[in-house]
Amino acid sequence: MYNLEEEIELLEEVEVLEKKAHKLVLYNDDVNSFDWVIKCLMEYCKNTQEQAEQNAWFVHFKGKAVVKSGEVKTLKPMCEALCENGLSAKIEED
Repeated sequence: MYNLEEEIELLEEVEVLEKKAHKLVLYNDDVNSFDWVIKCLMEYCKNTQEQAEQNAWFVHFKGKAVVKSGEVKTLKPMCEALCENGLSAKIEED
């Protein structure tokens, strides 16, 4: 028998799964300068100068850093812009 409440619960679960947070991870390289990384993070990821500097240091010392979290549809253009500008980045599931 059809149960409207069960269907509503199922739809809510699907919506939550679809909006599951992802993270944009930036990786260290031996090519790009700190200034370039900071500029790209500010321009494409909308980091403040302080956030961008901190992220650049994390990347330098730890090899990678999460520079943004959110939905894939929001992170994808940021990731593409970073990669198009010579940085190494990818989106990972949180």
